Amino acid sequence: MQRGFVVIDDTAMHRRLLEEAGRFAANSDAELILFSWITPEQFEEQLDALESVEETERTNYREFTAQEAAVRFGRQVAEETLGTLVDDVTYDVVGEVTEKDELGSTVLEVAEKHGCDHAFIAGQKRSPTGKALFGDVTQRVILNFDGFVTTAME
Repeated sequence: MQRGFVVIDDTAMHRRLLEEAGRFAANSDAELILFSWITPEQFEEQLDALESVEETERTNYREFTAQEAAVRFGRQVAEETLGTLVDDVTYDVVGEVTEKDELGSTVLEVAEKHGCDHAFIAGQKRSPTGKALFGDVTQRVILNFDGFVTTAME
């Protein structure tokens, strides 16, 4: 692995996957691209919640873009999750604004743009019989990513 691509979110599974990707990168001297995303609706909800804070901090959160919010969130998750590995792992956080139904395409485009050869992505178990089924985004990445894919099931 030269450059890994990790889709991150604020769930225990995503954090565990990021930690494993960090260990893998540290041991193979590879770098990571951490992908954080937000929908336009989620960004608006965050801005609405922050309006009360604006008055006390005298900050205008409306000046921030949704992409900046995604990057800021990704950095926070990386710092909290990678812990002691932070000094041993070279990583960059990429934030994107995308609708949920376009996430699979966005993941593939950003990974390709950054020349990633290994993807780390969380999947979901959906079958009542215990079969491991992947969510739409994970399945799309597995089928279309030009490289290795590591998945972890929630």
